[in-house]
Amino acid sequence: MYSIGQVSEMFGLPISTLRYYDKQGLFPGIERRSGIRKFGENELEALRVIECLKMSGLEIKDIKQFMDWCVEGASTYPLRRELLEKQRKTVEAEIAHMNKVLDMLRFKCWYYDQAIQDGSEDRIKSLLPDHLPDDIQPLYDHAHQ
Repeated sequence: MYSIGQVSEMFGLPISTLRYYDKQGLFPGIERRSGIRKFGENELEALRVIECLKMSGLEIKDIKQFMDWCVEGASTYPLRRELLEKQRKTVEAEIAHMNKVLDMLRFKCWYYDQAIQDGSEDRIKSLLPDHLPDDIQPLYDHAHQ
């Protein structure tokens, strides 16, 4: 069993966040000894899932619904699966978007490295849009789709 302070350190979360999660009912089976929360392996795993869902963009009310479904049992497997699938698709779309952003940043870093080296942008501009070096062309193309 772990104290709230230990869990705070383990997860890099403020104690106030853990208390908030508890008040929202996200740790329904948490044990209390003399009013002090004691986090077991179930709560640690729940916290891993909560943090994952939070990072995926899910709101606390929806995370609470997910946790309620977990308590309800096997009959809610399809609901839980559907929610996770939706979030997976959301995260994959965000990753695709961020990869496009990253390719633009990579291209622009290369662009300005060349401009610094040349002392102007003239040569680089003459290579646009489809005469860039083989390792840079895919970055440009992806960033400009």
